[in-house]
Amino acid sequence: MMEEQNNVLTKSGGDADRFELYDWVQCIVEVLIIGVLCFMFLFRVIGVDGSSMVPTLQDGDQLIVSRLFYTPKQGDIIVFQTDTFGDDPLVKRVIATEGQSVDIDFSAGVVYVDDEPLTEPYTAELTYARENFEGRVVVPEGCLFVMGDNRNASTDSRSTRVGMVDERCIIGKVFLIVFPGADSVTKERSWSRFGGVY
Repeated sequence: MMEEQNNVLTKSGGDADRFELYDWVQCIVEVLIIGVLCFMFLFRVIGVDGSSMVPTLQDGDQLIVSRLFYTPKQGDIIVFQTDTFGDDPLVKRVIATEGQSVDIDFSAGVVYVDDEPLTEPYTAELTYARENFEGRVVVPEGCLFVMGDNRNASTDSRSTRVGMVDERCIIGKVFLIVFPGADSVTKERSWSRFGGVY
């Protein structure tokens, strides 16, 4: 009689272990599915390729980018695509939105938006590189004027290769750095930049 009871207990314990393992596997699968859906629809991880956003972003930085409920505004850092660069995404700062005017005094290195000089502590240096910029422009409806923070080493809206960026080409706004790239000067990776918000 005692031996039969022990057998029953052993079988029940084995079933409980199997159910617990099944619950764990189910939880892991659900978390993976939710993670994949988040990456597909809510945000993406995109790497910086190049030095056009130095000192704000470094070559090799991995960024969290999202387009969800996003309306572009001046000062945002965005990732977008253009026909000229094909599948290669570009990362730049929004300098002006639709209806705003942009002018640049290349002798003084100053950018003007709506005839007001921008205060730009985030830039590597003043703006001396003209690219194809010919003078004061007004940003068309549904477009953005963008520039890299490394002003004299950036192909951006000053160039006909980029021009005004159609808002429909935006992949998303940069929210934070999830993995910092090496500094362009020291060649060292600064982990203090991890989680930097933009």
